[in-house]
Amino acid sequence: LYFPSKEELLLALHERNVEALRKDLLRDDGPQIITVRNYNFAILPYDPEHEFALRRAIHQLSETLRDAGWNTGTIPLHALLLNRLGSEGEEFVAAMIDREKRLADSADPWRGLRSLKERVVTLLEGPDGLARDVIREVERILRERSENPDRTVIFLGRAGALYPFFRTSALLKHVAGHTKNVPVVLLYPGTLVGETGLSFMGVLPADRDYRPRIYR
Repeated sequence: LYFPSKEELLLALHERNVEALRKDLLRDDGPQIITVRNYNFAILPYDPEHEFALRRAIHQLSETLRDAGWNTGTIPLHALLLNRLGSEGEEFVAAMIDREKRLADSADPWRGLRSLKERVVTLLEGPDGLARDVIREVERILRERSENPDRTVIFLGRAGALYPFFRTSALLKHVAGHTKNVPVVLLYPGTLVGETGLSFMGVLPADRDYRPRIYR
């Protein structure tokens, strides 16, 4: 008898969840990915080790949707993070790197990372932080695909770059209500804990502050 490995089972689960998402988006009566009225978000969790497999699956899903007459857009969160840091100037970035290195050599090896996290999070949190950048990108995608806004889906990807600085639940809270009710799917690197808990990167304590539907 052949028994699939844990990795094979996880990959099969990801494929099943992506297929469920595809079916819900392509429903005859319109996309049905939400559990809360006027909150058109969904979360697709995946094992962080399967980042590249997930990207391939979403690429294939996007092609399927476009063949069915849909518009698709992807917002890479890592790029928004790097843009935020870069907008502070080279001296700011160099100073952060230098401080993290100096503190990492102290008796507490995690002190440097904690200091870096405290500084970076001030650039990301709140309605004027990373959420504003996501809203701007959503608006850009809708302008570019204005001919068919009712058949548009946007994926938020590369969320792993936000670890350990920022939780995605805080991001969605400020983005909600600013997406023109277009379906937005957060590709979530982490693990499902219980029915509604999500552990970011499978490391942080489970966060249950999520309102969107979670595909599992």
